[in-house]
Amino acid sequence: MTVTASGYARQANELYRTPAWVTEALLRHYPVAGKNVWEPAAGHHDMADVLSGNGADVVTSDIVDYGRRHNGIHDFLKPSMNGRVVALNSDAIITNPPYGKGNRLAVKFARQALTFPTGLVCLLLTSKFDAGKTRVDLFRDNPKFAAKIVLLDRIAWFGEKTGTEDHAWYIWDCSHSGLSNRPARIIYETKVPA
Repeated sequence: MTVTASGYARQANELYRTPAWVTEALLRHYPVAGKNVWEPAAGHHDMADVLSGNGADVVTSDIVDYGRRHNGIHDFLKPSMNGRVVALNSDAIITNPPYGKGNRLAVKFARQALTFPTGLVCLLLTSKFDAGKTRVDLFRDNPKFAAKIVLLDRIAWFGEKTGTEDHAWYIWDCSHSGLSNRPARIIYETKVPA
């Protein structure tokens, strides 16, 4: 979440709770029933609870235990054998990663996620995250980039008041190898489906 323009104080470890409707918007297009999902920035398990409630077997991790017991305490950005083992057994990585100043942490998070042999990588990021020359390897030049789900409603990170940023889900189909002429789909979603 970008807090600079919104006037909100940055939360420790960029722990922002993801409302259920945000994850549900993803699941309308990418269902998880019967899939093994790794949520590596699980926080309070808001997203993990929605995923498991929709039939996924969810493994959670984060750099800190926030009162909900994770399957492991793990810094996703630091390579480890534990992370590789979890990824090998996962069909998808689905998370709202920390963004960092200028989205630098989010870029590292996306690149790290794409090194793992999972089927899907789904990251909740700012809607302008795919713009910029330094990220063409993630989007324009990446045959695994499959879709962008633009959230037409802004996310209320702090109660009822929304922030100043628009957000989107970015989806990579990592089971696809080789070049593809298939362009990424752009999907528009709202809090309440039409």
